Amino acid sequence: MKDVDVICYTKGPGMGAPLTVVALVARTVAQLYNKPIVAVNHCIGHIEMGRLITGSKNPTVLYVSGGNTQVIAYAKQRYRIFGETIDIAVGNCLDRFARLLKLSNDPSPGYNIEQLAKKGQKFAPLPYVVKGMDVSFSGILSHVEDRLQGWLDSKEFSPEDLCFSLQEVVFAMLIEITERAMAHTCSNEVLIVGGVGCNERLQQMMNIMCKERNAILYATDERFCIDNGLMIAVAGLLQYKSNGPTPWLQTTCVQRYRTDDVLISWRK
Repeated sequence: MKDVDVICYTKGPGMGAPLTVVALVARTVAQLYNKPIVAVNHCIGHIEMGRLITGSKNPTVLYVSGGNTQVIAYAKQRYRIFGETIDIAVGNCLDRFARLLKLSNDPSPGYNIEQLAKKGQKFAPLPYVVKGMDVSFSGILSHVEDRLQGWLDSKEFSPEDLCFSLQEVVFAMLIEITERAMAHTCSNEVLIVGGVGCNERLQQMMNIMCKERNAILYATDERFCIDNGLMIAVAGLLQYKSNGPTPWLQTTCVQRYRTDDVLISWRK
């Protein structure tokens, strides 16, 4: 532990039990070895990791994962949320869609949907729900669940067609709200972070929009898109260097830890 300068851990958002375990372990290690401790917002970990890896300066951020769907831009020392899901996250939508089709979880439901979608030939009409700069995905699942067996029995649409259709619809929704945020902030950069950001089709569609706006798309591969400890270390170190350690009484966990709750003291 002599080479460790500071203990960084995820304060939230997330599920209560894992967050509690992480907070307890981090506090214990910090006390045992007399190390400072920093509580990090999970989303900000993704953003700062993405900025570091890609070299993007001030991007509009699309954060897409199993638990979160947000369009974010930096302003006045906060990562401001311009749009988000009003029900379930896009990753949750993909996972539940995969279960409806009885797809394997190996290596992941989203990856298997992506591979099947490449073989899709026909577009199935699915609900497209954008409300201002927010999106909704639960209606898509209900729509598919009600019609799935009939589609498959009649062979009107194959599983490949449905995977293709789902990706085209939900990704188009995400690109629409990202473009609106770009227009609002006069941004010429987009950064995609979070596990769903690994999807090649999402990156292709976003890149088309960016080229039309003379903007630059930044994205990372699966090593850095998915959750990892390094992103917490990167954000934690930035936070520690600019603002010092987290006060002990604040080293807790918060399940609904909003991205814009955090003061970004390391940026002007």
